[in-house]
Amino acid sequence: MCIALIATSHPKYALIVLDNRDEYVLRPTSRPSWWTHAESGHSVLSAVDLHRREHGTWMGITKQGRLAVLTNYRETNCNDPEHPINGVKSRGGMVTAWLGAPDEQDLQDFVIKMLEGRMVKGVGGFSLICGDLKRKGKKEIEPLAIISNRSEGLDSVPWIGGERDKVWGLSNTVYTEPATWKKVKLGKQLLEEAIRKAVEKDLDEDELTEALYSVLDTDTLPLKPGMKFEEFLDALQESIFVPAMDDETKSQEWRTTAESKKMKVAFNAIEDESCETIQHAGLEAPVMFDTGPYGTQRQTIILVDWEGNVTYKERALWDADGNSIERGKGDMTFKFAVDE
Repeated sequence: MCIALIATSHPKYALIVLDNRDEYVLRPTSRPSWWTHAESGHSVLSAVDLHRREHGTWMGITKQGRLAVLTNYRETNCNDPEHPINGVKSRGGMVTAWLGAPDEQDLQDFVIKMLEGRMVKGVGGFSLICGDLKRKGKKEIEPLAIISNRSEGLDSVPWIGGERDKVWGLSNTVYTEPATWKKVKLGKQLLEEAIRKAVEKDLDEDELTEALYSVLDTDTLPLKPGMKFEEFLDALQESIFVPAMDDETKSQEWRTTAESKKMKVAFNAIEDESCETIQHAGLEAPVMFDTGPYGTQRQTIILVDWEGNVTYKERALWDADGNSIERGKGDMTFKFAVDE
């Protein structure tokens, strides 16, 4: 169960975004890189999900300053055709829909198109935080929208990020303020404390990001001896970080799959770090990856200062063969300035 945390409480940064992607650790996923959106021509920085045909993503940012972050909504009702557990369309396509939207389409128009055009139908449950990092004034930025497949219209869409000295959080449920899930409440509290201490100690950017990674590493998962996988999933709403969990049945399925040639093809796809190449090479994961260990797979931090300078950091915690990576050894950093 992923978590996204957003803050406007650091005086140097217009926006700070933190994200943990919780997933089956072997789900084929590229490393982040720049790629060109085929229709709009926008330069996009993101990792790419290689498992679904759409090759979408869970978060990304464009050179023009468009930002999007996705969290899943955990559907549990198998008999609700309006809200399928597994949609025919990829949730990751919601992210690239905003990142690749035409230049003339503003955020409100996009939200209306998504809701009234039924673009949110046919996908699994999701919440999409999206917006444009344009400044409204010297110390203000445009707010971000949170679109959900539970949104009934524009009036029901929450807007966040437009106020200073605030922290917001979202996980695999509908956005509410105040937050109801323990991991979201804790995440907001820890992020607020980390930023306050960073300001008091005048930490530089590297020191700040390490403090933010510590927030994302907070593990309060109530594991119990003999816990079944479904019980583990139910407990995920309590912990920001999710240590990899497996059970013997799924582990055997994973070992069987990992020995196949098909799995090796998918692994090779992960190792290609050119998202543009991946998107246009027709690569698809030929097997299901809902087997094997599940936990926090990637951690991402985005810092945007008042001059439009962006720092994008992604930390990979697992390699393509399912081996854990020492903290910091799987880090990638990108820096760029948003085009005005």
